Amino acid sequence: MEKSNIRVILSAAISIDGKISTRINDSKLSSKEDSIRLHKLRSKVDAILIGKNTLLQDDPLLTVRHVKGKNPIRIILDSSGTISIKSKIIKTSNEIPTIIVVSKKITDVNLSKLKKLPVEIIISGENSVNLKLLMKKLSTKKIKTILVEGGGTVNWEFIKNNIFDELIVTISPYLIGGNDATSFVEGKGFAKITNSPKLKLKSIKRLKNYLVLNYLKV
Repeated sequence: MEKSNIRVILSAAISIDGKISTRINDSKLSSKEDSIRLHKLRSKVDAILIGKNTLLQDDPLLTVRHVKGKNPIRIILDSSGTISIKSKIIKTSNEIPTIIVVSKKITDVNLSKLKKLPVEIIISGENSVNLKLLMKKLSTKKIKTILVEGGGTVNWEFIKNNIFDELIVTISPYLIGGNDATSFVEGKGFAKITNSPKLKLKSIKRLKNYLVLNYLKV
């Protein structure tokens, strides 16, 4: 399968010890300045992507606020198609283009529910979402850049499959700890350091008590 021409940016605010939320899913790690920076970035990309877990925990809008700019297309990975019609994303999907990505394991009942909503449905993969196939399908829709604001599981899938070009991490001045707190990258992880993608530090920006690190994949 040929590589898609979509530029993928992984983005997150993390604690000093690499967590993106506490064990009770408190993920308020950003500062006001960092939120403004993130919303500027959102206004420059074609789409924002999250997984179902992030949607359940945060119920985000994924729109551009704090700055002027267009709202990107919102892409939700939801292999079983169980997204709540009460979520902010579904409630605003008639105003902001929204894509729900499901796998072939979705039930007929869930699929028919989704088809009644003002969203686009993309089926990609058998039992879970196949990201490589998804990127190929999305590249036919004039989507050139995707900002991934997912949780640790989604981040791992993109990293494991080598589907990312850039990494923007805000290091927040907090220590969280906890075996049950979510890390920036979850999943099985790499067995050896040499398996890790090679990254080159592009820039460091200080926002008061926060550091924004921008890496490019070599």
